Amino acid sequence: MSDRHLPHWPRGVPRSLDFPQTHLWANVAASAARHPDKPCLVFYDSVVTHGQFKAQTEWLAGWLQQVAGVQRGDRVLLCTQNSPQFAIGAYGVLRADAVLVPVNPMNRTEEIRHLVQDAGAKVLICAQDLFDQVAPLLEEGRRTGEGLQHVLVAAYSDHLTAPTDMRVPDFIAAPRQAIDAEGATLWADAMAQHRQPAPLQGGPDDLAVMPYTSGTTGQPKGCMHTHRSIMYGTVARSVWLDSPRDAVVLATLPYFHVTGFQSSLNSVLHLGATVVILPRWDRDVALECLQRQRITAAQMISTMVVDLLAHPGIEGADLSSLQSIGGGGAAMPEAVAARLKALTGLDYIEGYGLSETMAATHINPVPRPKKQCLGIPIFDVDARVVNPETFEELPPGEVGEILIHGPQLMQGYWRNDTANAEAFVMLDGKRFLRTGDLARTDEDGYFHMVDRLKRMINASGFKVWPSEVEALLYAHPAIQEACVIGARDERRGETVKAIVVLKPDARGQVTEADVVDWAHTNMAAYKAPRIVTFAERLPKSATGKILWRELQAAEPR
Repeated sequence: MSDRHLPHWPRGVPRSLDFPQTHLWANVAASAARHPDKPCLVFYDSVVTHGQFKAQTEWLAGWLQQVAGVQRGDRVLLCTQNSPQFAIGAYGVLRADAVLVPVNPMNRTEEIRHLVQDAGAKVLICAQDLFDQVAPLLEEGRRTGEGLQHVLVAAYSDHLTAPTDMRVPDFIAAPRQAIDAEGATLWADAMAQHRQPAPLQGGPDDLAVMPYTSGTTGQPKGCMHTHRSIMYGTVARSVWLDSPRDAVVLATLPYFHVTGFQSSLNSVLHLGATVVILPRWDRDVALECLQRQRITAAQMISTMVVDLLAHPGIEGADLSSLQSIGGGGAAMPEAVAARLKALTGLDYIEGYGLSETMAATHINPVPRPKKQCLGIPIFDVDARVVNPETFEELPPGEVGEILIHGPQLMQGYWRNDTANAEAFVMLDGKRFLRTGDLARTDEDGYFHMVDRLKRMINASGFKVWPSEVEALLYAHPAIQEACVIGARDERRGETVKAIVVLKPDARGQVTEADVVDWAHTNMAAYKAPRIVTFAERLPKSATGKILWRELQAAEPR
């Protein structure tokens, strides 16, 4: 790997990371011992202290072991929105020496069935509004003796313990419901038993968390992460960003996703800080929390920032407490980043990571961030841009595939030798992950995303990277969101198509032809969209990413 990035390393930050070689739950115990009465979780003005958090994770672990029969290394599925129950559930599973399998709460029965079967899980924790999706699997498991045997059902409203004037979604405020199903237990009933778990047995090399990939190609695959690989990422983020112990973090990214899990839960527990939890993105409530709770750090993907900046009250909002804002997943459009900085005085700090690396492998140096840039490899990471066929490392400016070797790398895909053989390559005696992401480095050693390996548009032999065109489109004053896909063209083979959401005040004022003309004026002819269509909204994943594959699949080929 090149060392061109080292002159830009953050001042005072070590090149190699010294982090605790312990079980993740040690962070919970340490924070509870240091300041048991300090707020740990804030949920619509209701508070769980660090001391209460420790006690409740132990109660849950005791129930899992003594009632549900969970043993060391067993996989337990957790399917809720961001909530105290997710946080307590995750660390209760870890305290029980089991392996956490976070589940997207938008999943339906057959999707959950795959996770249950693939992970070999017998226990699942879910929110009560999701129980209907799980119930058939529980009934089947109890009847056959295979699969799910126990489901713990949580009501979000159990953690609304203080009055609030904030807008609470109906599914959060819904009162606890009785569940009449063999093998199902209410969260409140399990916690009321105050069971104590067996002494902690696991260590840094035990499996801890197994997030499943999104399954964009084939069935989702479980990424095996140890306590060590997750602890590395937890500490690395805090050290790189110089996060203070009195931080107040706004959790907007989903906890079931590795970035949200690391940045807005694990790092908070390691620091002994406070997290303000939003179950789903809501720009009104987010803006209210930023001001009321005096948020110091927020992780938001670009679509959330776009939405927040479109809030009619943003100009008059008091955001003076905010010290850090960043994210990843998709490049931040330069025009949006500029407006954010004008409003807050802060640079949007972008990073890069995957489920396979339990979040960040690259982060921009805070004193010297670059726009629309993944940043530089962090502590002890060997990252290279290579020719995807020969694996030869490429010079600055040339586009190739990102390969990664580092402490945060997963052990492999769960029980999937074929996928492991395709995902890893040995170079210079090191095991590297093939990310499938195309990027280039610059002369300073910063990494710049180009696109997914399979997303490129081939227009008359010219390579067009949709993410680059999207970034340029965001400079148009009337465009709120844009997604670029390939469209069939008899002459060019493929041509560039943009699906655009206009800002409210531009609707009816700007035409598709106006956008086409603007694009041809502001970007190279071969990459400028020749087709533009308007949409009321763009489809998005639960993590807020624009679902370009869905739009591409709907396009006649």
